[in-house]
Amino acid sequence: MLFDTHAHFNDKRFKDDRDEAIKKAYESGVSYILNVSYNIPSLEQSISLSRKYSYIYAAVGIHPHYSKEMNDEVLEKVRSLAKNNKVVGIGEIGLDYYRDLSPREVQKDCFVRQIDLAKEIKLPIIVHIRDANEDALKVLKDENAREVGGIIHSFSGDINMAREVMENNFYISVGGPVTYRNAGKLIDVVKYVPLDRLLIETDCPYLTPEPFRGNRNDSSLVRLVAEKIAEIKDKTFDEIAEITTNNAKRLFKIWHD
Repeated sequence: MLFDTHAHFNDKRFKDDRDEAIKKAYESGVSYILNVSYNIPSLEQSISLSRKYSYIYAAVGIHPHYSKEMNDEVLEKVRSLAKNNKVVGIGEIGLDYYRDLSPREVQKDCFVRQIDLAKEIKLPIIVHIRDANEDALKVLKDENAREVGGIIHSFSGDINMAREVMENNFYISVGGPVTYRNAGKLIDVVKYVPLDRLLIETDCPYLTPEPFRGNRNDSSLVRLVAEKIAEIKDKTFDEIAEITTNNAKRLFKIWHD
């Protein structure tokens, strides 16, 4: 029983075999998938997938790349869609200073508005941070995001950052990069983070784990992430699968099997 806490099955790379890829994941032992929105079209696409498949849940939000699209109308759309019973989080939201596809101040404003929305409707947030650790942590603290908590997705920080975000009521989510040759810092983080604060993800179709790096990622490969964490933590695969799934179910308030 595995929980992929970050997938993008609405991505165009799945247009020819989306249903097959989703079913393959389920048949390989992935019992839960969170399909995460990132721009305006993906909001309803994520909810549509969650309606079609009982084991898919949705998060709705605007990614920092698309922050310049945020306005009152878009925020109201996110608010309205978040009322759907298959929506369990607001995301992915955050800051990305690597690509800078939206101005940084615009990114911060979009981030703040969506944190405020999450607090209003009492849903956890799924946070994207790239080359913006200091500013992202400041926003999370200033906006008291700990009130709802959530996930730092595809975590790429160090142990000090992991400590700070956990102190602010966030889980650390780990994906395919933990299997890469240059994963030393991330492996140290996994060693440090308590099991009850760890989650696993694919970020599919991106960040494919070894030995399939270079190919399209899908949720079935979250198993490889769990296997690597089991190795790092000196636990069995089944233990990691159960612990990380229960962590995600607790965060997203999914109480049924």
